[in-house]
Amino acid sequence: MSLHLPLLPQPVPPHKHLISMKSPSAVALSQRNSLRVNQAGELAATLIYTAQTPPLLRTHPHLRSLMQHMHAQEATHFATFNRLLSRHRIRPTLMYPVWTAAATALGWGTAMLGREAAMACTEAVETEIGGHYNGQVRELLEWMRDMEGRGEEVGEELRGLVGELKRIRDEELEHLDHAVGEDAREAKGWPVLNAVIRGGCRGAIWVSERV
Repeated sequence: MSLHLPLLPQPVPPHKHLISMKSPSAVALSQRNSLRVNQAGELAATLIYTAQTPPLLRTHPHLRSLMQHMHAQEATHFATFNRLLSRHRIRPTLMYPVWTAAATALGWGTAMLGREAAMACTEAVETEIGGHYNGQVRELLEWMRDMEGRGEEVGEELRGLVGELKRIRDEELEHLDHAVGEDAREAKGWPVLNAVIRGGCRGAIWVSERV
C-alpha cells in the first residue's frame, strides 16, 4: 500500500483552530500538537505493519488475516488524522521523512527477528500510543467539564473528536491484546526490546510535539 506525504498547510489565526471555543491559547496549541503527534504515530504504525507483513507471512501464513486487519485499521486512523490536519491547517511534523525511515526499519527488523519480536514491537508501540490517546482524551474531557461549568456550549465538533479518539484508542489497545496473544512476551530479550521501543516512541512523541 503506497502512502503519500500530505502537503504542508499554512497556519491560520487562533480563532480558526480546531477547538475554537473560549479557551486558553495554550490548550488550543496543546491539542494541535497532539493531533500532529497522532498523525505521525499512525503513519509509523501503518509503515511498521507494511514492512513486517511480507517476511512474517513467509514463515507464518496464518497471520495474514490478523496483519491485514491491523494494517487496515491503522491506515484508517492515518487517513482520519490526515483529514483533521488538512481541515484545520495544522502542519505535519518536520520529522516526517525520519519517522518514515525509522518505522520501516523497525517493522522489517523486528519481523526478521521472528514472530515474537514482531509482536513485541506491536505491544510496545501500542502501549505508548494508547497512553498518549488516553492523556489526550482526559484533557479534552476536563476541558469540556470546565466549559459546561462556565455555562458554555460544547460544540459537536469537539464531542465528535473525543468520540473518534476513544474509538481509535480502543482499536490500538485491541492490537496490543492481539500481540500479547501471539506471544509477544516470549520474544528473546523481551524486556530490553520492549524498553528500547517504548523509549523510542516516547522520544518520537516529544519531538513531534515540538518540531
